[in-house]
Amino acid sequence: MYDASDLRRGVCFHYKGAPMIVVDVTFSTPTARGGGTIAKTKMRNLLTGQLLTDSIRSGDKYAPVDVERKQASYLYSDGSDFHFMEAETYEQFSMTADELGPSSVFLQDGMEGIQAMHVDGKLISVELPDTVVLEVTEADPVMKGATAKAQFKRAVVGNDIEIKVPGYVDVGQKIKIDTRDRHFIERVQG
Repeated sequence: MYDASDLRRGVCFHYKGAPMIVVDVTFSTPTARGGGTIAKTKMRNLLTGQLLTDSIRSGDKYAPVDVERKQASYLYSDGSDFHFMEAETYEQFSMTADELGPSSVFLQDGMEGIQAMHVDGKLISVELPDTVVLEVTEADPVMKGATAKAQFKRAVVGNDIEIKVPGYVDVGQKIKIDTRDRHFIERVQG
């Protein structure tokens, strides 16, 4: 059983009758006497993909979800479906853009490190690696003095993904991006 203090990103548990995965969590302790820890939790329903934000008090117990994660790789898209293959069994499966959600823009042919998530033997979603390396295809001009101050500008990478990057990043460079919140991590050499 999970308590509020056990919740971390990636933990799967039953909440209000549905299997959920924790997307983000922050903890706070009220100053009132006897106030327990409160976990402000952003979670995704594993069956519908719907996001829910709720505060969970310590002391409440939640049953874990039996999630089986299998290594997979992305093969290709045929325009409507995205096709994957499990690493162990070589079994292929496909998902629509709606089932994948906004993370589908980060998929690249041959991408590995993907986790296929199964609940009760049924495929429910895939998790991408936390970071991807993409090439900058379009960017505002390089800013003078950008290394001295933290100035950000607009850039486009990969599949028309628009993000904010430091002023020194230019077209043709490869950068590492966090797939969870689309923020710039670092410039990649080579």
